[in-house]
Amino acid sequence: MDQNRPLNSPFKELYKYQTEAIDLIFDNMKKNESDYNLLFQLPTGGGKTVIFSEIVKRYIRDTGKKALVLTHRIELCAQTSKMLNSFDVKNKIIDSNVKSLPDQDEYKCFVAMVETLNNRLQDQKLEVKDIGLVIIDEAHFNSFRKLFSYFDHSFILGVTATPLSSNIKLPMKDSYKELLVGNSIISLIADGFLARADIFNLDVGLTTLKVGANGDYTVKSSEDLYTQIHMQDKLVQAYEQKAKGKKTLIFNNGIFTSKYVYETFKAAGYDIKHLDNTNSKQERRDILYWFKTTPDAILTSVGILTTGFDEPTIEAIILNRATKSISLYYQMIGRGSRIIEDKKEFAVIDMGNNVARFGNWGENVDWQEIFRSPDFYLENIVSDADIEKNFVYTMGDEVIAMFAKSENIEFDVRKEYDKAISSGQRAKVVLEKSLEQHAQMCIENSEDAFDGRLLAQELDGAINDRVRRYSHCICKSTKNYISWLEDDYKRKLRLLIGQKFS
Repeated sequence: MDQNRPLNSPFKELYKYQTEAIDLIFDNMKKNESDYNLLFQLPTGGGKTVIFSEIVKRYIRDTGKKALVLTHRIELCAQTSKMLNSFDVKNKIIDSNVKSLPDQDEYKCFVAMVETLNNRLQDQKLEVKDIGLVIIDEAHFNSFRKLFSYFDHSFILGVTATPLSSNIKLPMKDSYKELLVGNSIISLIADGFLARADIFNLDVGLTTLKVGANGDYTVKSSEDLYTQIHMQDKLVQAYEQKAKGKKTLIFNNGIFTSKYVYETFKAAGYDIKHLDNTNSKQERRDILYWFKTTPDAILTSVGILTTGFDEPTIEAIILNRATKSISLYYQMIGRGSRIIEDKKEFAVIDMGNNVARFGNWGENVDWQEIFRSPDFYLENIVSDADIEKNFVYTMGDEVIAMFAKSENIEFDVRKEYDKAISSGQRAKVVLEKSLEQHAQMCIENSEDAFDGRLLAQELDGAINDRVRRYSHCICKSTKNYISWLEDDYKRKLRLLIGQKFS
């Protein structure tokens, strides 16, 4: 049977891999007790909401019991309710306006945001009776754990694209007894259900970033880095090289950064809007409608579009941030993976070394191993220092042209370091040789000491790269030490240029 062909359904069309997942989940429900907690993984764009809506319909039909679907955002409640309606499942949303449920016997399914329902249950203002099945959408968010005790006799089904807890102290294996893994990204791409990601990486030095209590980079340290002029220039250049003319969604780690991006692109003449959680509902609707209907629109955002946002017309994703969360990494890129008409691929620009940290989006990930041993996985994520060891600095063509009279502008720091150590010399000989070469380059391409010192400023990138590589060789790479070495190197270079001209 052609897996791309939808199977017949009276209300909603299901694909073969979706019906296979549904059958697998029901088989698990039949063989386990009603208080069993099961976790199901399927990539973003694979149709998790479709799958659990069909499960709700069949469960109600076969058992006569009620179902409850929990989400972590109010917008997801509305989307979920709409999907359930398309499966002919009559449901009621429990939101902030619902204080009691006198009409609950009229419904077999309820949709609620976790915080709202938790408050109502704690205050004993309402009781949801006869719930046999609880479905938790985006189950990797740990806010749902607080509700488990209210439904300890229900079968709990968590669904997520990334079965790794948002709280490293509360692993998902402690909440769920088993993980079922659905189709991989690779298989969904091969079968035409998801678009392929064309990934473009930029090397970004992240040593100034700080990690917060939640295990991810802090907003403040991210904003300090990503609002710098050279980072904004790099962002625009990357967009113009890989995404210009494409509908583009930019993710940032801070409202100030996103607004800065908006101003930068606006000044460059591009059609762009900014969106964050301070926008009103109407503003959000207007902005998202504009984004949907404008072919080459650019939308810069913070946080709120990582889950529950489906816009198949997106052609490019820019990660203008770094993250240590594999869940966030997959969610952000997944926003561009949905197919539409002739869309077979989408562009991804990584400005945070995220691909180097987690691997290419679409590569096979051992979710079972991550589920069973999250600590081991988190401890072995590639560090920023190790990532930056593999950076390859390339001097731009314009800079190379400024040193056209020099025959040799290359310098292998590791090779020179090994040579020095093997011959019993001091490690600093490496920097002394590098200084000599840079000074000679400036002299050969300048008329006097003044011009030579001006030209030396064009070597800042090369100097920083050589110092960084040297610091890795001597295993001493603190931020302050590297900064001191760079400043000392540039000061000595200016002096050396003056001495040579004299």
